[in-house]
Amino acid sequence: MGALIPLARESVSRTTLPGSVRAPGAARAFVRTALTGRSAAEAFAPITLDERSIDDAVLLVSELVTNAVLHAGTRVEVVCRLQPGDGADSPYGPEGGPYGPEETAGPDEVPRDVPRRPGIVIEVADLHPASTVYGGPETQRRGRGRGLQLIGALAESWGVTYHRTRKAVWFRLDAERAATEFDTVSTSALGRELRFAETLAPIPPREQRDPTADWVDRGGPSFLAEASELLTGQLDENMVAALAGQLLVPRLADWCAVWLTTESGGLQLARVWHSNEHRIGELRTSLERHPPPTGLGSAGTSWPWPGVADSQGAGGSAVCFPLIAHGRSHGVLLLGRAGVPRMAEGVVRLSEDVARRVAQAVATARQYTRQATISRALQRRQLPMSLAHIPGVDTAIVYEPHGEGQTVGGDFYDLFPMGDRRWCFLLGDVQGSDPEAMSVTGLARHLVRLLAREGHGVESVLNRLNQALVEEETEAAEIDGEQSRPRFLSLLYGELEPDPAGGGARCTLASAGHPLPLRLTTRGAVAPAASPQMLLGIDENPDFHADTLALEPGETLLCVTDGVTERRNGVRQLDDDDGLSDILRDCVGLGAKAVAERVRRATHDFSPEPIDDDLAVLVLEAVPTVEPRRTA
Repeated sequence: MGALIPLARESVSRTTLPGSVRAPGAARAFVRTALTGRSAAEAFAPITLDERSIDDAVLLVSELVTNAVLHAGTRVEVVCRLQPGDGADSPYGPEGGPYGPEETAGPDEVPRDVPRRPGIVIEVADLHPASTVYGGPETQRRGRGRGLQLIGALAESWGVTYHRTRKAVWFRLDAERAATEFDTVSTSALGRELRFAETLAPIPPREQRDPTADWVDRGGPSFLAEASELLTGQLDENMVAALAGQLLVPRLADWCAVWLTTESGGLQLARVWHSNEHRIGELRTSLERHPPPTGLGSAGTSWPWPGVADSQGAGGSAVCFPLIAHGRSHGVLLLGRAGVPRMAEGVVRLSEDVARRVAQAVATARQYTRQATISRALQRRQLPMSLAHIPGVDTAIVYEPHGEGQTVGGDFYDLFPMGDRRWCFLLGDVQGSDPEAMSVTGLARHLVRLLAREGHGVESVLNRLNQALVEEETEAAEIDGEQSRPRFLSLLYGELEPDPAGGGARCTLASAGHPLPLRLTTRGAVAPAASPQMLLGIDENPDFHADTLALEPGETLLCVTDGVTERRNGVRQLDDDDGLSDILRDCVGLGAKAVAERVRRATHDFSPEPIDDDLAVLVLEAVPTVEPRRTA
């Protein structure tokens, strides 16, 4: 056996975490950052780590750090090593470990004559000389050491290294591995979340009398913190119900069921989970026949034990918890534990805490769903389902409303035909992005369509729309008094008449308080295509006028909202010193869709901060008319 040598060219990252409930979350973030950063890409090139390898590493380090916090409560050091390997293809040794069957080295070294594949080595060290957090193989065989069971299933190799002042558990994952039985779990968002849910805390040993109560006292706070982190941010109520089952079984119960309230006020069985998956079907059928009452008021209410819940017929204890958040019931959580006449008080108390977090997560998911539904309903009235096709004019639109989960904002657009030879287009922006602002956008778009189809030209459309907004604002002020807020509207509105003979199009347009449209010629010259005028809804008697231009074949008209021009990076705005013109000038020769995407990307790249306003871009490009070939 050759002498041991240090690993070459490996990348090492390390961090020290306090012995608190936040340590597992911090460890997961640390490892994920180390495995998705530039160092990992350089270390494993040309190999690219897949999501499964990253998820497995994050999953295992979460389990080890959680156990260290639960049992020892001391600081832990997490070390992540990226080992690029030496290009050999053969395995490490007959035992499958990185050191061969007779070596006892730690993860820092490998034998000189053992080929090394690219891999990830992660070490979790308990910074306490007398700690006995993790057991060895004998402890593993006695059914203890949940973290080591999982490591044994997922890791290519693992071990425990004892130092004079600390003890460390390490594991190694190959950068390229064959699939394992754990990889049958879905790679969807639900599948990944359930894998993490299964490692929040070790399963309490069953060989002792009521061991769950002892585990609750030690691991309850950390388990509760991790459960909160897992449930927070879930935006689907069925996902919340699924995660609740994975959290509670088998840690606190042998089986559980989650009912969710329906719109009619009844209860619908959303999820049933059992530690023995073969009993889930029978248990679901039994629970569907005997649901809990909808008006369940108190937590920890005893519930009759369903006979199909256990195969031995020994019975057990079942307890109901109402899912109440913000004074409203969102469902019921039912837990069952076999072989005990009554659940321990600590188990009931911890289950009640989890039920409160499940209820809050369901309430949040439902609120998100309601808001998304309202936004979609408003969108159907505010934005066109599709843009009209204009012969001889290529069109493109980019629309990004501001706000998470928002499908429509204060910006709006439209492009519609007026007979065979004329098309109308508009791009507008209402102050604000609340529901009231959204209602103004819907009013403006439909009123413009109505006025245009009645034969009103560009100037007349703007004057009549302005009159309607002023009248509505006056009526709102009379009803709401001081609570009424003025809603000013900026609008770019125009008409296009394509020339079927020579190509290009005649454009008549006006800009009412809106960022001026820009015209790009085939030679790269950029200039405003309209003159500035006042906002709509301010003055009762404005005098709007229209500008006319000929859009030659190959020329482009760029229309944007202030989400583009007023995009900030510190004190600077994107359109300072004609910044938007410079962007458009570089788009010579690009099609309408490419120009729209170039402007969108430049807007995002202008600042590292997220965009804080709605963003809309409309591009019209005159293209040569292709005449059909004549046949002799």
